[in-house]
Amino acid sequence: ISSIDRPTRGHVVLNGSDLTSLSSKQLAKLRKDSIGFIFQDYSLLDSMPLLDNIVLPLSLNGEKAAVSLQKGKKLARLFGLANHLDKYPYQLSGGQKQRGATCRALIMNPSIVFADEPTGALDSKSSKDLLECFAQINSQDQTTIVMVTHDAFAASYAKEVYVLKDGRIEMHIHRGESQKEFFNRILDIQATMGSDLQ
Repeated sequence: ISSIDRPTRGHVVLNGSDLTSLSSKQLAKLRKDSIGFIFQDYSLLDSMPLLDNIVLPLSLNGEKAAVSLQKGKKLARLFGLANHLDKYPYQLSGGQKQRGATCRALIMNPSIVFADEPTGALDSKSSKDLLECFAQINSQDQTTIVMVTHDAFAASYAKEVYVLKDGRIEMHIHRGESQKEFFNRILDIQATMGSDLQ
């Protein structure tokens, strides 16, 4: 879906473009302009303070420094990082690093963000903080978030959950009104199927 690998069959359509028919150069531009990535290991550059890490995509895109810094600071405030922007990654907690990586993924205002086990290395409070930020940007900015997770609690923040087994969709469930009820349904499905969530 993220366009890094080409599908063996079928089509992937993002913002009206069929990704399977685009050239490598067109896919690279689409990823730069419309897709954000959040990795489990943060992938922040140790040689740069947090604010520079966050605004790096804008800098590489030729954005003016003043505009980049303004956007970076605004996102950092949303994610509770305003007091940490001069710190280097080694000076930050795991939760702060992951929220910084999330800001970097959002700085180009992508239509969709792919998050690979974003809470996998976080404690429960940091996980909850990050998931609440995801819910906020999904609601306010209409940014679609596709998250791969084995964690039922993280999955319960989604509006839709697809359970995969051996590369196939086994089940699709819709959240409804109550997150607690959704969480319990996910746990029940995991127990019944003996399957990891993805």
